[in-house]
Formats: sequence, structure tokens, C-alpha cells
Amino acid sequence: MSGGGLLVAGTTSDAGKSVVTAGICRWLVRQGVKVAPFKAQNMSLNSFVTREGAEIGRAQAMQAQACRVEPTALMNPVLLKPGGEQSSQVVLLGRPVGELSARGYHGGRQQRLLGTVLDCLEQLRGTYDAVICEGAGSPAEINLRRTDIVNMGIARGAGLPVLVVGDIDRGGVFASFFGTVALLSPEDQELVAGFLVNKFRGDVSLLEPGLDMLHGLTGRRTYGVLPFRHGLGIDEEDGLRVSLRGAVRESVVAPPAGEDVLRVAVCAVPLMSNFTDVDALAAEPGVVVRFVDRPEELSDADLVVVPGTRGTVRALEWLRERGLADALRRRAAEGRPVLGVCGGFQILGEHIEDEVESRAGHVDGLGVLPVRVRFAREKTLTRPVGRALGEPVEGYEIHHGVADVLGGEAFFSDDRGHGLDGCRVGQTWGTHWHGSLESDGFRRAFLREVAAAAGRRFVPAPGTSFAALREEQLDRLGDLIEQHADTDALWRLIESGAPQGLPFIPPGAPA
Repeated sequence: MSGGGLLVAGTTSDAGKSVVTAGICRWLVRQGVKVAPFKAQNMSLNSFVTREGAEIGRAQAMQAQACRVEPTALMNPVLLKPGGEQSSQVVLLGRPVGELSARGYHGGRQQRLLGTVLDCLEQLRGTYDAVICEGAGSPAEINLRRTDIVNMGIARGAGLPVLVVGDIDRGGVFASFFGTVALLSPEDQELVAGFLVNKFRGDVSLLEPGLDMLHGLTGRRTYGVLPFRHGLGIDEEDGLRVSLRGAVRESVVAPPAGEDVLRVAVCAVPLMSNFTDVDALAAEPGVVVRFVDRPEELSDADLVVVPGTRGTVRALEWLRERGLADALRRRAAEGRPVLGVCGGFQILGEHIEDEVESRAGHVDGLGVLPVRVRFAREKTLTRPVGRALGEPVEGYEIHHGVADVLGGEAFFSDDRGHGLDGCRVGQTWGTHWHGSLESDGFRRAFLREVAAAAGRRFVPAPGTSFAALREEQLDRLGDLIEQHADTDALWRLIESGAPQGLPFIPPGAPA
């Protein structure tokens, strides 16, 4: 017998579907329910590697953590990784299967994947008591409905009730709720059970008359009003839409343990991927992290991070065009700390040979690390472990570039001291390992080195645990659902499906 299910849709992108899904998952698991997340198709530059070596969206890995289960490829069978405005790499069941234009994907390939994603969902529902699914964008994107496999397509295929989330902080939430339902076909509308208001500020009693009117207009109730909370946007999906100027990521508000703060500048390169790597830095009291795109913004930084990117050669050109490449070279020559991660590591090297990603052939890197990179067609997807700076380190690798390290010191080594990955020359470091800074002991040791090189009296807080902070965030999401949603009604939806006899709201989807 299949377990229960629910699809969390949204009136827009960034309405809060990911965090609401994670919150429902954490609430359920605290009730003793065996639950799993699912997103049929995800478009994201932030991805993760599962234990079996499959690549999935980081949001689904975070939701799996909310469920206290190990993430698998079943939880995100289709991942699209943008390579620009017109094309994406298609990752199917954790493995890349090629590049497709948006027209080519929506023109036929997407619809052929519906059977695959429904099979994955059915496997999860056969294993878990409940599966909480996340939609993408809006279910009322009428131009894409025919080939949809992630919103109403999956809801219809699996008979899932749909909860529509709206971000009231943006304004227009009532119009968005009504319009979303009214642009769906009668068959799709039958599955839309109701609404959930997200990011509300103020007195809920002032909102209630509008919710009553919405119920009268649509015949659908509101299942909760979640208050606005800072610091809940964990493991965001889309590196294309992140605020790149002046964005400060901070997970905790605590005074520095030492006399100084440490300033980290992250180069906001195009197609930035896995920028969640810097979340662990921002979690440290006294570490200020910002994204920058001008060379003068590097001048007061104690550490500059060149992050991962889905377009290494394009990012390199961008750094040169903006004068950031020369600023990075000067920093390296002056012995001021620079860290390159994945694509950023490749950029810091001497040469790049790319006939795969950009097809640009031979390209000169910044030349601050003795590394030559060749792009292979086979993608490296691993979960390595090692040691660095006397501390254990774990990470994950997602890259086509193969690095040939010709000098310097290895960054990460095995227990016998044999180099595993990366390179260090002076105060310039590079590695293919994402997530390494989540290893608390290594992160603290690295920050001590950075502080010493920068001349800062910064001391890492000894008790900071990134894993514990992540658990606290997930519990806060679970608390939001438990305290501000009608959980009894939510469970009835998950267990029994959408209420019968929901009215049709004209005009419905166009023919």
C-alpha cells in the first residue's frame, strides 16, 4: 500500500516552497512519521552528492535532513543545471545525460520523463508513510502545462492533494491565490485543497477577513499563516537569482570570540554554483560574508573566495573584464588569503583545456597556483574524506575539470599524508571539495590561518557546530508548521487526499 502524499506548490518562484516542505517534513518526523521529500524536477546551480554518488538539488538534500533520512536520487530524479539563459545540463537519476535548450527540453523531452518521475515517487511512497513533494515556479504557468512533470502533472499522475503557498511579504497574495486556482483546468482544480500564507508580519486578526473572503470565493480554506522569520532561507536553489551586491549571509548573531571580526568577500561570478559553501563561514560569530563584483571591494577583505561555477571559462572572462582578475593576482603576490573552490580552483590555475563545458579549447588561467585543468566528459561525483591542517575533513565533488597539480602543497591528504586534492601556495588555496568548511575543526584551523595572515585578532568560537546550527534551523521550520498551521487538517490531506466537491473557479485553463 502506498503512503500518503502532498504537493507543496507556490504562487510564484521563491514563495517559500522549499522551506515549507522542509518544515512539514520536520514536523512529521517529530510525530514519529517515516517521511521523505520529493521534487520531480529541480532547476538549480546548488547541488549535492548522495552516498551512492548521485547528484541532486541541495534543497532536497536539506529536506532529507529535515526527515532524518539519507538523501537519494529518487528524491530529485531530474535536475537542470543552467549553463546560460538558453540551455541547461540535464541530470537524470543523479547522472548527467546531456545539454538541452529550453525549447528542446519543454518541446518533448520533459514530457517523456513523466513516467520516470512517477515511478520514483511510487517507490518512495511504497517505502515511507508520507512523501512531501515540492513543486516548481507556479502551477498556473499555462504555457508549460502540457509538458509539466513537477506541478499539476505530478499531482494528477499520482493523485496528490495540492497546498498552494503564497509570499504575503511581496504583496498581492489574495490575487495570486485566486488567480492560481482560476487558471487551472477543472481536473487540476479538483486537487487544489487550499492555501498557506508565508512571511506574514503583524496581527493575524487583521488578515482573517481576507482569508474568509478567499474561502467564500474559492471554496478552499487556508491551512495556516506562517510569520516572517529571518535566517530561514537555507540551501537556496537558484544561483542565478541570488542578490549579488551587498548580500550578507549570516546564520547566527553572536559577538566575536576575539577582538576583531574577519571579513570574507565572495566573488559573485556568473553561474555561481554551490555558493552554500560559504554558509559555514557565515555561521561563525565574528565572520562577515558578502558577495562582491568590483575590485575595490576586495581591498578590505581578509579572505577572498572564488566560488564554484557552471561556467569556468565564462567566469574567468568576467573576472578579467571587471578588473577582479588583476586584484586576485595582486592579493596572491602579497600573501593575502585567497580560496578557490571547484571552478574557482580551476580559475586560479595556469591553464584550462575545455572542449566540454565552454568548448573554448586552451585558455590561460590566473596563474597563481601551479595547476593545469583538463575538462573530461565524465563528471566526477564523489564524497571524499581526508585531513587538512591537522583536522579531519569531509566534502563532495561535482566537476568535469581534472586538475594536474604540478607544485605547491596538497590541500587535503589521507591519514598517511598522501595528497588527495587541491593545492596551496603561500596564502592561496584551491580545492575541488565542496562542503569542506562544514567540518568544524578544519574550518576553525583554516580561519586561524587566515586571521594570522591578515593580521587580525580574530578567534574562532570554540563551540560552533555547523551541523547543530543546521538542525536548529530545521527545528525552527518544524516549529513554524506546528505552531502556525492546522496540523490536524494537514495530516488529513496527506493521508486522505484533497476534499471532495471542491468548486470550479472560472475561467479555468484555456483550451
